[in-house]
This record gives sequence, C-alpha cells and structure tokens, in this order.
Amino acid sequence: MRNQVNFIYKAGYMISLAALLLSLFIFFYFRSLTCTRIQIHKNFFISLAINNLLWLIWYEAVLDNHTVIYENGVGCQILHVILQYFLVTTYFWGFCEGLYLYTLLVVTFLTESKVMVCLYLIGWGVPALIVSAYASLRISTNKDTDYCWIQESIYRWTLIIPVGLSMIANLIFLITIVRVVLTKLHAAQKTTPSNSFKDKNASIRSKRRSTVLSDTAFSERTKKAVRATLILIPLIGLQYVVMIVRPEQKTTWEYTYELTEAIVASSQGLCVALLFCFCNGEVTAAVRKKWRQCRLSKKRPWNSCSGVTSVSFSRSSFVQEMAGVVPPPHIDGLATGNCQL
Repeated sequence: MRNQVNFIYKAGYMISLAALLLSLFIFFYFRSLTCTRIQIHKNFFISLAINNLLWLIWYEAVLDNHTVIYENGVGCQILHVILQYFLVTTYFWGFCEGLYLYTLLVVTFLTESKVMVCLYLIGWGVPALIVSAYASLRISTNKDTDYCWIQESIYRWTLIIPVGLSMIANLIFLITIVRVVLTKLHAAQKTTPSNSFKDKNASIRSKRRSTVLSDTAFSERTKKAVRATLILIPLIGLQYVVMIVRPEQKTTWEYTYELTEAIVASSQGLCVALLFCFCNGEVTAAVRKKWRQCRLSKKRPWNSCSGVTSVSFSRSSFVQEMAGVVPPPHIDGLATGNCQL
C-alpha cells in the first residue's frame, strides 16, 4: 500500500510541477499580466512549485534510501525543515488569495501597494516564524531528531494549529464571497425592469412570460456565481478539509484515506494551473495575440512582437464577472481591460 501511495505522490507532484513551471513562465513573460491578483498568483505558484520539487527530492533521496534514514545526517534534517517551511507557505499564500478576494468585495478603500507588502509578510514571513519554532522545539528533544525527523513529533501542533486557522479563515472568506455575490445579484434583479413595456395595454400573458424569463435569467446568474466561487476552493486550499480526520492504522478506511490524500495533495498545483492560468481568459487572449503578431511578422513565436497591454481592475467589474453579469474583456491590440479571475 505504501509503495502505491508513494507512486501516486511522485507522479502527481511531477505533473503539477511541470504545469506550475509553465504557468510561471506565462505569467512572467507577458507584461500585460501585472495586476495585484496575478502577483499573488505568482507567489502562490512559486511556493507550490518549490514544495512539489522538495517533496520529489524527499521521496527519492530520503524515503527510498534507508541508509540515509539510519545515518540521520544533518543534510536530511535541514531538508525536512525547508520542506516544512515551503509546505506551510503554500497554505498561507492560499490564505492570502482568500484574504485579497475578501478585501476586494468587503473593504471599501484598498491601497494595492500596501496590501502586497502585508501579503508578502503573511505569505513568506509568518511561515518562517512558525517553522523556526517547530524546529527549535524538535531539536530540544533528543528522540525527535532521529531518522531524519521522519517520525511524527509531539510538536507537530506548532504547524497544524496555524494551518488549521488559515483554512478556517478561508472557509469564512468563501462563505462571505458567495453571500456578497448573491446579494448583489439579488439587488440587480430588483432594479431590472422585468415588466416595463411602452404599451400600457400589454396583455397579462406577456407580463407573465417576461417574469418567467427574468426568473430564469436570475437562476442562471446564480448558478454561474456559485460555480465561479466553487472554483476558488483549490486556490485557497479548502480541499484539505476532507482530510482533517485520519483513520486509525490497519483499518478498512486507511487505504482509502491514503489514496485520497495522495491524489488531492499532489494534484493541487495542476488544478490551480489549469483554472487560473491555462483557462484564464486574459492569459489565452495574450497568447493568441502573441501568436497572431508572430505569424504576421513571420518570425519565431517567442522571440519578438511583444506588445504592452495596460491592465486595470475595479471591484464592481470583479463582482460582475464572477456573477456572469457582463462578459470578461478581451485583449485586442493596445486595449485596457480588467485583470480577470
């Protein structure tokens, strides 16, 4: 069972790492993708990519090498601490994603530059303090420093509690985002004249038909809003909620739990890369524009023809695009659009 689970971890981490590296190349190559949310995506993707790479190194150099485990060298212990640091950063950058979306919808005044400074401190600084406390406590206990720190420690709570709190906060953010979007949809529904006709003598049947169509449109908008919000789950890491309770060893649920955990944990990078890069409307528009420019210039696709597109963002357009009220803007030539979710 352990060999099968480890194989799933390795395969998933390799696929996710490749997808994340390609996404980061796209984000850094196209200068039009420079809004604050894309900057947060970049940091989140970097933490995920490094975490996946370190897990692959850990499996190959430590778990599959019993000699290294029994020798318990300083190198494998340092690798364990660095691995835990980047593991915690993935959770906290997911928290930063949820926090930023929450501030966009709830906070009236938002200074983008100050927000990024705070998010850098949360995403990279807070995990450093947490992992430093964890490592210090483990070093103080002799038994916790054996076998490359591969065994569970009683000081694991120093990592679990902050990560758990960040996930609870993201769950609250997600509920709030759904509530705000649905509230704005309901308000838009009330302000939409569903039965206003120029002809005052319009028939009752026409009015009823218009009301039915309006209710159908509202239902479709609600479905789009909920669907768009559920897409945020892999971005802010709420998929780990299904693995809070670990079953006891050698039980019927242990194997199912291990397989589920391996698939969910190793595929997060692939999911966020697909949803927020490869399927992102602005990213695909930028790639198409680049491809058209290079075809017209009869040059290689990635050597020249780079155009600069100015990108702006507004809270109202963010809510409208999530709710499906207005279609997302497309980049066509030198244009000004919204940095999409």
